[in-house]
Amino acid sequence: MKNSLQPESQMMSFGYKPELSEGAIKPPMFLTSTFVFKTAQEGKSFFEVAYGLREKKDQEDLGLIYSRINNPNLQILEERLCLWNREDDCAMFESGMAAISTVFLEFLKPGDLLVYSMPTYGGTSHFIEDYLTRQGVQSIAVRATDSFEEVVAKVESSGRKAQLKLIYLETPANPTNDLFDIRLYKKIADHFSTKEATVSLAVDNTYMGPLWSNPIEHGADLVIYSATKFIGGHSDVIAGAVLGKAELLHRLKVMRTFLGNMASPHTCWLLIRSLETLKVRLEQQARNAQKIADALKDDPRVEKVSFLGHLEPGSKSHTIYSQQYSSAGTMISFELKGGEEEAFRFLNSLKLIKLAVSLGSTESLVQLPAAMTHIGMSKEARAQMGISDKLIRLSVGIEHADDLLLDILNGISQSFTEVK
Repeated sequence: MKNSLQPESQMMSFGYKPELSEGAIKPPMFLTSTFVFKTAQEGKSFFEVAYGLREKKDQEDLGLIYSRINNPNLQILEERLCLWNREDDCAMFESGMAAISTVFLEFLKPGDLLVYSMPTYGGTSHFIEDYLTRQGVQSIAVRATDSFEEVVAKVESSGRKAQLKLIYLETPANPTNDLFDIRLYKKIADHFSTKEATVSLAVDNTYMGPLWSNPIEHGADLVIYSATKFIGGHSDVIAGAVLGKAELLHRLKVMRTFLGNMASPHTCWLLIRSLETLKVRLEQQARNAQKIADALKDDPRVEKVSFLGHLEPGSKSHTIYSQQYSSAGTMISFELKGGEEEAFRFLNSLKLIKLAVSLGSTESLVQLPAAMTHIGMSKEARAQMGISDKLIRLSVGIEHADDLLLDILNGISQSFTEVK
C-alpha cells in the first residue's frame, strides 16, 4: 500500500496508528519528556539501538526513550518527509540554521577543507566565514559559472586537497536564483574521495522544497531544508530538516542528541499539519509566480528579472534546470531602474505584499537582501555575487495573482513618482 500511493495521499495518515491514541484522527501533541518502558529488558534494547551498539532488527522500531532522542511527533514527521523523494532517513531540527550548523559540526573538524557555493543564505555564509574559520576549518567559495577544472584547480592550489571533507551547495542560490550543477559537484566529490576518506556532498534545497527537486538522485548525500519555509509555509514555526543516506543520518542524529537541537513536539505537530497541504500550496504559488515574473519581464521600468522560468534554452543554467527541477518555483528576484532609493520607495508603497524576511509562506513576502539578509557581507562581496543595492527578492504566496500583480505595479509606479 505504501509504495502504491502518491506522497500527498500518504501525508494524511502514514506513520500514525489512531488506535494507539484513543482513536484520534490526527496525531495528538505528545508533550512529554520521557517514556515508560514495559520491562527493564525493553529499556536496554531501546538504548542499544539508540546508541548504535547494534543495528535494528527487521521490522523493529526505535523504541521511545526520551524526547531529546525521539518522540512520536518527531518520528511521524521524519517518516512522512522521507516519502516525497524516497530518502533513507530524516532528522528534524529546531531551525534551519540548527540543521546547517549540525551538518558542519559533524562533518568538519579543525584542519579540514570545505567547498561551498556563493551566494548563499547570509546566516550560512556568516557561520562558514566567521565561526568555522575561527575553528580552523579552511573554506573555498565557488560560483555557478565555475567549471570542473576550475573547482579542482582551486582545491589543489589550496594545498589541502587531502583535507577536503565536505562540499556544500545552496541551489537555487539565495537571493539570485543561480543554479549549481549537483551532478558536476558529485564528480568533484568523487574525484577527491579516497578509500580512506569520502568527500560528502550536501545540498540546501530550501528554495524548491521537497516537491520540485530531488538532489539525492543527482548525487547528493544530504539534503537540507529550512523547514520554516515551504514545508511549514505559514510563518508560524521555525524548523530545519536534513534527509539522506541512513549511515550519515545516524551520525547526525547522534550529534543532535548531544546538542539537544531537535525539533519540539509542538513544532513537529505544526509541520505534520502543514505537510497535508504542501503540494496544493506550492502549485498555486508557482502559478502566481509565473504570471508575476512574466509581467515584470515585460515592464520597461524593470531592469532585470531572475526567475527560473525565464532561463534561455540552450544556456548552461537552462540545462541544469531541465535536469534538476520540475518547476520554476515561487522565488523571483528583480531590479528596478534607478537605485536603492527607488527600491525603498517600491517596498514602502506595497499594501498587500508584506515587507519581511523569510520565504515560502502562504502570504507573499518581499525584502531587499543587500540592506537586510545579506547586509553582513561586504559591498564588494555582494557585487561579486550579483546582489546589488537595488535587488529585490519576492517570495510569492497563494493570494490571487491579479491582486498581487496590481500591488506590485502600483508599487513600481510609486517608486518612480518624484518625491516633493
